[in-house]
Amino acid sequence: MAPFPPFTLRGWLLLGTGALALLLAIVLGRRDLLTLAIFCLALPGVACAGLFWFKPGLSLKRYLSPSLARAGSEVSVVLDVRGHAPGGSRAQLVENLPYSFHDSPTFEFPNPTVPRGLLSRYHYQVVPTRRGVFSVGPLRAQFSDPFGVAFLQRKLDDGGKLTVAPAAIELATISLSDGRGQDGSRTTKELAHASHDDAMTREYRPGDPLRRVHWPVTARQGKLMVRAEESVTAPEAAMVLDLRPDAFGAAHRAMSAPSRRSATGVSVAGLSGARFSGSGSAGSGFSGSGFSGSGLRTNATFESAVRAVVSITAHLLERGYLLRVLDQEGSPGFASSVSAIVPEAEDFSGSQGIFDVAAALAALELGGDATTATPSSATTATGTTPSPSDAAAPFGNQLAHKLHRGRRRGPLVAVTGVLTEPQARQLAAIAESTQSAYALVLCQDPLDVAPALEILRGAGWRAAALTPSDPLEEVWLQLDRSNSVRLAP
Repeated sequence: MAPFPPFTLRGWLLLGTGALALLLAIVLGRRDLLTLAIFCLALPGVACAGLFWFKPGLSLKRYLSPSLARAGSEVSVVLDVRGHAPGGSRAQLVENLPYSFHDSPTFEFPNPTVPRGLLSRYHYQVVPTRRGVFSVGPLRAQFSDPFGVAFLQRKLDDGGKLTVAPAAIELATISLSDGRGQDGSRTTKELAHASHDDAMTREYRPGDPLRRVHWPVTARQGKLMVRAEESVTAPEAAMVLDLRPDAFGAAHRAMSAPSRRSATGVSVAGLSGARFSGSGSAGSGFSGSGFSGSGLRTNATFESAVRAVVSITAHLLERGYLLRVLDQEGSPGFASSVSAIVPEAEDFSGSQGIFDVAAALAALELGGDATTATPSSATTATGTTPSPSDAAAPFGNQLAHKLHRGRRRGPLVAVTGVLTEPQARQLAAIAESTQSAYALVLCQDPLDVAPALEILRGAGWRAAALTPSDPLEEVWLQLDRSNSVRLAP
C-alpha cells in the first residue's frame, strides 16, 4: 500500500491550484474562484475515497516451470490474473524479482485472453545463474481513478518459491563405474547346490520352460518348483561430503550482493499475443525473505565442491547405483539444507534420487562459524587432545559405522576440503573394507593438499586435487591416472 495520501502529480497540481484559488477567492472576494477552488480540492479527495471504498477485485495464480530449475537454464513464469467484471479497472502490474534477476517486468491490465473475458494471462522467462531458493513475486498492482489524480497499490499475492539446483556436468565413465550399463545392473548366475535347493527355487509360473523345473524340490514340496538361477544385483556406492567451513577457507554470504549488470536476463511476453518489455530498476520493491537465495554461507571453493557432488551423484544414480550420502561426521549429508525434500534421507536411487539430491544441493551451505574440533588443533574442556576415533570427530567412528552398515562393498567417493595429515589418515582408514575409494580434495593451491593426497594414495585411494578454476571433467579423468597401489604397512 502506498503511503497516504496516494496522489499522482496531476492530483498534487489540482490540490495546489485549489489552494491558490481559495486564497485568491478570499482576498479578492470572487465567487467563481471559490467554485474553482472547491472543485480542485474536492476532486482528488473524492477520487481517492472512491479507490479505497470500491477496491478493484483481482485474483492471481502463478505457475513456475520447471518446479526445480537448474542454474543457467530457462524458467518460465505464467501469471493468470482474473478480474471480477469484464473490462474492469485498468492497472499496471509489477512483478517483484530478486535483485540478482536484474529486472522487474511490468504489464498492463486488462489483457484478456478472449474478448471481454475475465482472465488476463502474462508470461515471462528468467535464467537464474546461481543455485538457491528464491522468492518470485509478489505481484503488485497499481490502480488509478478515471481522472488520473489518485492511485492505489495492492499486493496480489505473497509470491512463489523457485528452487534452483546446481547444474550437473556430464562425466566420462571411469573405473568407478566401469562395466556397468546405463541401468547399472549386472547379471550373475549362481548355480543351485544341494544345500541351497530351497533358497534357489520358486513356484512354477505359466510360461516357465520345463527344463528349469527342479524335480527333487518339487517332490518334497508337493508342487511344481523351478530353479531361480539368475539374479540381478544392484550396485551400491557411498559419498562423503565435507561441510567444514575451515576446510574451504573463509565462508561468506557470497550471493548477498550480485552485480546489477548480471548476465541473468528477463524476457516478457503476454500469452495472448501482446508483447511486453521488462522495466523498472533491478529488484524494485523487493523485500528479502527467508527464501531469497541470497544468504547461503558459501565461497568459490565450496561451489566447486557442490558442482562436483551433483555431477558425481547423477553419474552414479543414472547407472543404477544405490547411493548413500553422508557428511564428514556420518550424519545425513543434506540434513542442514532447507531445500532438501527429506533432510534425514541418506540413501538415494533412480531418477527420484537424482531429483532429491539436486533439490537438496540447491540450498546446501557450509557449517556454522564454530569449526569442528580436529585432532591436530583442538583440545577438550579438560585440556586433553581428543582422540581421532571420537564419534563426533571428522571422519571418525560414526562415519565408518554408517559406511560399513549393511556390508556395503561398493565404491566410496569423498569430496572434501583441505585435509591435514591426521585427517587424511583418518579418512584413509575408513575405506579399508570398500571395493574402491576415490577422493576429490578441494583447495586453492594443489600444493596445500599434496601431503594429504600422498597419504590417501598410499592407502589405495584414487585421489586428485580440484581448484575452482579446474575443469571437473579433466580432474575426474585424472582419478583413473592417479596412483592406486596399496602400499605395504
